[in-house]
Amino acid sequence: MDWYWNLSSILLKEDTVRGTDLSGVRSELENQIVDLYKALLLYQIKSIYTYYRNRGLVLLRDIVKLDGWDANLDAIRNAEAVFRDDSNIYTSQKVTSHLERLVRHSENQETQQLSEKDHQCLRDLRLTDPRDDKTRIEQTQGGLLQDSYRWILDNPEFRDWRDDDQSRLLWIRGDPGKGKTMLLCGIVDELKTSTPPHPPGLLSYFFCQATDSRINNATAVLCGLIYLLVDQQPSLISHVRKKYDHAGKTLFEDANSWVALSEIFTNILQDPTLKSAYLIIDALDECVTDLPKLLKLIVQKSSVSSRVKWIVSSRNWPEIEEELETAGQKVGLRLELNAESVSTAVGIYIQHKVLGLAQRKRYDNKTESAVRDYLSSNANGTFLWVALVCQNLEKVPRWETLAKLRTFPPGLDSLYGGMIQQICDSDHLDLYTRILAFTTTVRRPITLKELTSFIKMLEDISDDLESLEEIIGHCGSFLTLRERRIYFVHQSARDFLLTKARDKIFPSGREEVNYTIFSRSLEVMSRTLRRDIYGLRAPGYPIDKVEQPDPDPLAPAGYSVVYWVDHLSEWDSSESAKHGDDLQDGGAVDKFLRLNYLYWLEALSLLRSVPEGVLSMIKLQDLLQVRRIKNVLS
Repeated sequence: MDWYWNLSSILLKEDTVRGTDLSGVRSELENQIVDLYKALLLYQIKSIYTYYRNRGLVLLRDIVKLDGWDANLDAIRNAEAVFRDDSNIYTSQKVTSHLERLVRHSENQETQQLSEKDHQCLRDLRLTDPRDDKTRIEQTQGGLLQDSYRWILDNPEFRDWRDDDQSRLLWIRGDPGKGKTMLLCGIVDELKTSTPPHPPGLLSYFFCQATDSRINNATAVLCGLIYLLVDQQPSLISHVRKKYDHAGKTLFEDANSWVALSEIFTNILQDPTLKSAYLIIDALDECVTDLPKLLKLIVQKSSVSSRVKWIVSSRNWPEIEEELETAGQKVGLRLELNAESVSTAVGIYIQHKVLGLAQRKRYDNKTESAVRDYLSSNANGTFLWVALVCQNLEKVPRWETLAKLRTFPPGLDSLYGGMIQQICDSDHLDLYTRILAFTTTVRRPITLKELTSFIKMLEDISDDLESLEEIIGHCGSFLTLRERRIYFVHQSARDFLLTKARDKIFPSGREEVNYTIFSRSLEVMSRTLRRDIYGLRAPGYPIDKVEQPDPDPLAPAGYSVVYWVDHLSEWDSSESAKHGDDLQDGGAVDKFLRLNYLYWLEALSLLRSVPEGVLSMIKLQDLLQVRRIKNVLS
């Protein structure tokens, strides 16, 4: 009894089997040890009872074997044998179970490591998160008004695309300011919440913007689409990892990125596990680099699978129309041919904007009605025109509203022309035109801090962000601010400045502005960059663990660090006689690289822009080779 009691307390220890598939076996083994205890106790009780009987009667019962002692002993032996055999099996199984748990733990550790590699792959793939771009666009436009886009849901062309499995590509096109981008934002929201017979599936989208070099090229579009697809269906990352494991981050950055990403994208679309998917690309006309490649890919892949449907939008550009016309199974939706629906949507938008104006400016009924009527009569189905007029009315005193209202001409170009004229009549003409010239020329939207590093007139107020915001607000409503970063209100505004207002914005030529950005960049970097600028005190510190200090010492020089060579290369070499030869030995570039090259590399790393730095050095080398050839020929 003592032996089995001590054995069972070790053998049947509960915490060694909890949460495993041996708990049932353990319970059965407990029953068996109980049966053994019963047999032993029964034998002992019977023995004690016999001990106190009449000795003669006991002898007589033993002779005839009436008490069955042999059977009792056999029962004990059998119970003991069963328990011993089953306990051996149980012990063996428990050892096996523990080994399996160790194996599973090891596999989980391996899976966790693979997952971290997957996450690193996704981080390198992410040039931008299109979801963040969508949110920024909506907030810049004052929010997404549901009633202004829902007309599309009942549109015949849209319903054909959505309901017909053979209609795989929908092209939405229209003139500037017709609300294409906000319309696609609304479609994205509707597809997210689709109900049967239109299950939501995967939803991947991208918003091109010509003024931002991060999101104005075909490679960025593919990165964004793949990123959202993989984020929603993680198993698809295997197609990315096949190439990423060999090339690393350069897969998304070198000269062959488009080829590699196209192959990855094709494999994802052909993956048999891919759920139904919607792919949406806004503003094809704002894809500045490799648009023909992107158009060809859309045409080719839109016919790959009925599980994948596409929506693209653009202006009415002949080159886009020519390429997309070759696509089969497509549907076209031209906003100009849906003028009534668009006009109704604009009317709803006007009601919304005027109501907000009336509340903020405390219009009386007469003023509110006059503003609403004027906007309705002159909008011509253009959301942007309404938004710009309302933005200008925000700056007009209430008592001047009716008199000022008539000065806003119908049509975007006329309105832009009026805004330029106001700037020309301003006492701060030089400052405002310089700001517009710089924001039109830079390769991505710049921050207020970066702007002050280019314009000497703003240096003294570089820390007065409130005044800087006020100055941007006086630039004729061409610009808008979002998180202290400067954006154009619309691509058409930048186009107008580059074409019809070029002489006013670039009186000395655009090359002069490029040279100024380049030279001021060298100045601000020479003044700002230094060793261990973030105070990390550890060479080789992992970049993923670096936290940006507040205030950021790189804030004024961030743009310059990445793009100074680009503006040098865009500067017309004919200007060299005017400014001196910055590329000669002992010139500005030579001095900067000799004194600050390592600091510049460190800043590139902190800004996660080392690949851009490599390209900059290649461009600089090309410039020097061209200069040598010119010198030889001359």
